[in-house]
Amino acid sequence: MRPRMWLLLSAQLAALHGNSVLQQTPAYIMVQTNQMVMLSCKAISSSTTRIYWLRQLHAPSSNSHHEILAFWDSSKGTIHSEGVEQKKITVFRDGSLFFLNLTRVKLEDSGTYFCMVIGSPTLIFGTGTQLSVVDILPTTAQTTKKSTPKKTVCRLPRPETRKGPLCSPITLSLLVAGILVLLVSLGVAIHLYCRQRRARLRFMKQFYK
Repeated sequence: MRPRMWLLLSAQLAALHGNSVLQQTPAYIMVQTNQMVMLSCKAISSSTTRIYWLRQLHAPSSNSHHEILAFWDSSKGTIHSEGVEQKKITVFRDGSLFFLNLTRVKLEDSGTYFCMVIGSPTLIFGTGTQLSVVDILPTTAQTTKKSTPKKTVCRLPRPETRKGPLCSPITLSLLVAGILVLLVSLGVAIHLYCRQRRARLRFMKQFYK
């Protein structure tokens, strides 16, 4: 790559970021050291013939430094920047998708990666992918189930059960009816007894006259 081209790209890093012409995925990725990472950049315009991949080591600011890693050319294929380990970085294209493949990543590979095309008159950047390389991936803490307090049920004391037979309304009515029958029978018996006695007394009076 010509030195003038690197100077031109470095001088225009304040250009438009996150343009809809270039869409990057994923937005954030965390991987373990010595693993492989693949970043993608989709070019909306079919006329895109050259795309650059850059890395920003620190958070975006006015003093941020961008490092150009490589670019893909429709006629030459992958072109690496000076000082870049070629076996580690591969750039290729599949239709409207441009890929950056990183192998055996290290902690110093962490940063924000941008795809970029040279527009007229500005540079057009992708939305960016933040790469975080760690020695040990964090484990997701298992969510502990909240124990719901048991509701205390206030139990009312049981009513004391009465001993003996239950007096239902039917039983009471039958009992009253039986008593009435007995009273009527007793009244009839007394009445008959009285009539018989009076008849006997009359007979005796007539006999002794």
